[in-house]
Amino acid sequence: MGFEHFDVFVIGTGTAGKSVARECVESGKKVAIADNREFGGTCANRGCDPKKVLVGLTEILDRAAKMKGNGITELPEWSWSELLQFKKKFTSAVPAATEKKFQKLGLKMYHQSPKFLDEITLSVEGKTVTADKIVIATGNRPLELKIPGREFPINSDDFMELEELPESMIFIGAGYIGMEFAHIAARCGVDVTVIDGAPRPLSNFDEDMVAYLQQASEDIGIKFVFNAKVTEVEQLRKNFRVHANGKNGEKIELDARLIVNAAGRVPSIDELELEKGNVAFSGKGIEVNENLQSTTNPNVYACGDVSASEGLPLTPLSSQEARIVTANILNLERNKIAHYPPQPSVVFTLPNLASVGLHEKEAREKGYDIQVEQKNVPGWFNAKRINSSYYAYKTIVDKKTGLVLGAHLIGDDASEMINMFVMAICGKLDCRTLKGMIFSYPSWASDIKAMV
Repeated sequence: MGFEHFDVFVIGTGTAGKSVARECVESGKKVAIADNREFGGTCANRGCDPKKVLVGLTEILDRAAKMKGNGITELPEWSWSELLQFKKKFTSAVPAATEKKFQKLGLKMYHQSPKFLDEITLSVEGKTVTADKIVIATGNRPLELKIPGREFPINSDDFMELEELPESMIFIGAGYIGMEFAHIAARCGVDVTVIDGAPRPLSNFDEDMVAYLQQASEDIGIKFVFNAKVTEVEQLRKNFRVHANGKNGEKIELDARLIVNAAGRVPSIDELELEKGNVAFSGKGIEVNENLQSTTNPNVYACGDVSASEGLPLTPLSSQEARIVTANILNLERNKIAHYPPQPSVVFTLPNLASVGLHEKEAREKGYDIQVEQKNVPGWFNAKRINSSYYAYKTIVDKKTGLVLGAHLIGDDASEMINMFVMAICGKLDCRTLKGMIFSYPSWASDIKAMV
């Protein structure tokens, strides 16, 4: 009996994987798709979408707290269990709905992570299959802590399924995940500590803007321990204890009812047995060329968070890379990544932290003669009307052309405002043009004219 053969076999059912599978099957290809978790991927099931639903409650709590005594006489009551039920309205139907769409398209579905047997052969669900093209779109997974007691901390997936919040929590890691979930927990009354081996949170973001966020975090009761390498998690009678070594070798011990592993995410490739498929990889993911094609196996492509490309591990970039992979498989134009457009990054804390384009140091290293505009502006109307203490910006402009090279914001609506700078950079709108535009007022977007 021969092996079943597919034109395209897609591994991963998130944004990138399902996009490639859909376009390929609609073009007449015989396509299979596989996933070892719920169909629909991280973002829709256990990532950015449900997280933003949880943030929605904290936005209300934060806004009410700021306006107490300024129109709000009593803070709102809230229910974590009701919030989780609301969140499930966004997530519970995703797997079945995704499978239903795949079935309608005629995709062959597998509920297991395949393993490579050779360059074009996979083993999945006890069956052996072959494919002309194999697309790896497995995304990222939580980083495993290589320490004693690694089994005790929960991860971000688990956090969003907690039936109730504990009295205290320690987050190991002060990156996106640690900061965002620490803010959710703290605003819901949890005693929160964040510990990290770095000297500050969010090392990829502008240091000056991060300093404001750290202060805002401390204002709501979050405690930070930096330059501390976690060495062990110990289970006590009621609590857990985190052991760490400080910068100068001092021993640190922190206790809490619950520990969260927020140390970051890594490419989800462990189960694929890539060596057998001659697929090169690194700590960043699958090594790919400008076509997002494996550098060692031309039958394999990788897109989304799992590819070691220049794209950030963000959902919009996954869609962009999926289009490139599809174009290569179907021999369409635009099958190479000429360049990545400006990639905005947002930390959905309150206030938001947002960034796009070059940092000040990067701009100078690239040889630009730059003008840096940096101000702390809580007295501007938009912040003042909601009684917000944190509103600041740093913009980097090329003196020669007047074009915006980078923008770094902190504020209650920074996640939306940063998109205005994305359009300015992509559209090559110089500062004179931006200042000459008429925006609705009073709106947060209208403030960008004063930031350049």
